[in-house]
Amino acid sequence: MGNYFKDTPDIRFNLERVGLKALADLMENDYSDVKTFDFAPENADEAVENYFDICDLAGELCAGPIAERARQIDREGNTVSDGKVTYHKLVQNNLRDFQRAQLMGISLPRAYGGLNMPQVVKIAVLEMVSRADASLMNLVGLQDIGETINEFGTNDQKRQFITGLASGDATGAMILTEPDSGSDLQSVRLAAIPPRPGEDPNVWHLNGVKRFITNGNGDTLLVLARSEEGTRDGRGLSMFVCSRDETIYIRRLENKLGIHGSPTCDMTFNNTPAYLVGQRKRGLIKYVMSLMNGARMGVSAQAIGIAEAAYKEAHEYAEKRIQFGKPIIKFPAVYDMLTDMRLKIEAGRLLLYEAGRIVDMFKIPTAHMETAKEKGEAVDLEMKKQIKMYERLASVLTPLSKYYNSEMSNEVAYKGIQIMGGSGFMKDYNMERYYRDARITNIYEGTSQLQVIGALSGILSGVMDKIFQDFVEYEFPRRLNPVVRVAKDMVPLLYETIAFVKEKKNSEYTDYVAKRIVDMCLDIYQSILFLECAEINERKEHIAVVWVREANLRVSFNHKFILEDRHDVIDLHKEILD
Repeated sequence: MGNYFKDTPDIRFNLERVGLKALADLMENDYSDVKTFDFAPENADEAVENYFDICDLAGELCAGPIAERARQIDREGNTVSDGKVTYHKLVQNNLRDFQRAQLMGISLPRAYGGLNMPQVVKIAVLEMVSRADASLMNLVGLQDIGETINEFGTNDQKRQFITGLASGDATGAMILTEPDSGSDLQSVRLAAIPPRPGEDPNVWHLNGVKRFITNGNGDTLLVLARSEEGTRDGRGLSMFVCSRDETIYIRRLENKLGIHGSPTCDMTFNNTPAYLVGQRKRGLIKYVMSLMNGARMGVSAQAIGIAEAAYKEAHEYAEKRIQFGKPIIKFPAVYDMLTDMRLKIEAGRLLLYEAGRIVDMFKIPTAHMETAKEKGEAVDLEMKKQIKMYERLASVLTPLSKYYNSEMSNEVAYKGIQIMGGSGFMKDYNMERYYRDARITNIYEGTSQLQVIGALSGILSGVMDKIFQDFVEYEFPRRLNPVVRVAKDMVPLLYETIAFVKEKKNSEYTDYVAKRIVDMCLDIYQSILFLECAEINERKEHIAVVWVREANLRVSFNHKFILEDRHDVIDLHKEILD
């Protein structure tokens, strides 16, 4: 039987690279859970062994029944009748298998039935799920809902809602977008009616319409709603949690290009009872931002999983397909595409797992600090400073990862079809499904354009400065000097570009070149990550040489383009579009 964890050693390499023992020490604090839970680890070594066991279990499950069911689920999809969704029977089997394997609460606390594991472990599992069936990730990956309730909800809400999510007895959904509020969540209109005199003071009621809701038929729903009557912006929005009941009506399932196993719902709330999560008026500015960051990491893992599946299928086909007397993988035009696919997947995985580590490095200590506050203990000022630093880094690396990997996944799937030719276009193969499934990744949970905007502000404000400065000052092994010099020469080009754009003080021009600045930052940062790997891994050294050479060309071009200051080109765009 196959195993997606064992047949993709780069996953284990990246998990080992992020320092799982250090993350385990953070997660487990003093390892005191072992006194209460039989399956809790006694030390870091045991915790890391548990992490790899979970990945191995998920890898075997995904390579087996999950992958085998994917094509039929894609063909037949889910159904809706009388306002209720019925999962395809094989989707139900998939969820039952994940529930039995105890993989539905990987990142949730043990106190509520979860496994209490770091984000990077969840990321690895979601990548493998997505390689087997990208649509299933949208169901098993919604553990972010439980994480959000755990972070901001009351103790009663945690007991009521997280337990079902962790056990797999309940699925969840983020209920955010509306017919006229896609990316512009500030304009959400679904109304939250506060408790009236004589009613339960904790129960609000929701009324309105939501659209494009992934798994909107879920059992536990986090809903963004307008709690402040008369407001029109994000300051009037709050976050609510509710259970699916007869007041929620699924009007239809969207007829989509891909991810057919994941129901996307158009739904109405008809005086639905709900509970306020956290504080009023902070639903968008704090809670949705936290929720979306987790969701974006999930989509990034989904994109890598799809890309890995597309690469594997294209590579296998190229080895077997004989043309002009030899396998097509022997032709430079083909092996150049495959090499490019492989490099970009590994660059994306390196970026995502590093982003996951950074998220763990601020979220876990934040939870510890909040617990200390509740106990009346003094706040560790050094810890608070470290949390702030990692939080700022996460605010840049999360959108960078989502942007890069979703665009990369589309490119890899495109090339996969090209390598397979007419066969890749046919439904006899999985490649056309990968191509369709990849397309949503750079749209939902924030389009690529929004990710660029999100990352740009952090780049311009210097969030990445220390990383780049430390890189320039670091002495790598002598054998790497030629490629290191090329990589280090890219850094001043980025800062010259940033200084130029800031000096112009022209917001339209900044927006126009935003993608190019973000691409420059990505090329340099991913070069740094590859060079760090090259110190300990010969194969990564080969990748670093190729990656840095090509990254340098891209950085140099973008630098020259931006500094040419061709504002007239913007006017030409406008002329062309008129």
